[in-house]
Amino acid sequence: MNLTSDEIVLWEYGFIKLNVTIVTTWAIMLLLVITAKLITRQIRKKKARSRGQNILEMLVLTIRQQLEEVGLNNPQRYLPFIGTLFIFIATSSLLSVLPFYMPPTGSLSTTAALALCVFVSVPLFGIWEQGVLGYLKAYIKPTVLMLPFNLIGEVSRTLALAVRLFGNMMSGVMIIAILLTIAPLLFPILMTVLGLITGMVQAYIFSVLTAVYIAAATQVHESVAKKQTRTSAKT
Repeated sequence: MNLTSDEIVLWEYGFIKLNVTIVTTWAIMLLLVITAKLITRQIRKKKARSRGQNILEMLVLTIRQQLEEVGLNNPQRYLPFIGTLFIFIATSSLLSVLPFYMPPTGSLSTTAALALCVFVSVPLFGIWEQGVLGYLKAYIKPTVLMLPFNLIGEVSRTLALAVRLFGNMMSGVMIIAILLTIAPLLFPILMTVLGLITGMVQAYIFSVLTAVYIAAATQVHESVAKKQTRTSAKT
């Protein structure tokens, strides 16, 4: 039994390996691009909307509302990035109903790549909102002694994102594989349903944590902007 899809190599040439994780990851991305293209080309602002457009609008509005509740005052700016993360992870989990399918999020290489995207995006959004100096000052607050701890926090939360998603998704695949050998009819169905729920929860948690990290990197700028607005209003 293979623990992750990284162990299943489909093609190899020298040090170059094409495993199932890479294939399924690109297949999911292609599926999402084609689906988005088919839905968005028929978008209408008036009546007689397609079912796909209604589902897409509900999904976008729900994610946007969640971003606002987290504390992002301008959720439209962060919606493409965080929404893409959620949809990719959720789709990877939903496709688990297919036979012989192994979700790429059950591979540490995929979850690490997603976590690295978050690791890079947080300072980029922070610099976008506050500027380079304004963002870097956050690492020495409230004192300069907090600099190493803040840097360690940046790295540790990235590792936590990758390991949490990897552990939950891989454990679900392993449990289903074990139950298939014990009771091939009843238990796998129940565990597949539980795995789908767990996958959706993990997609939600990953996206919300990303939003929280971005909000923490931009909240200084937003609070300053609010103070300036109140001051100008009084004057």
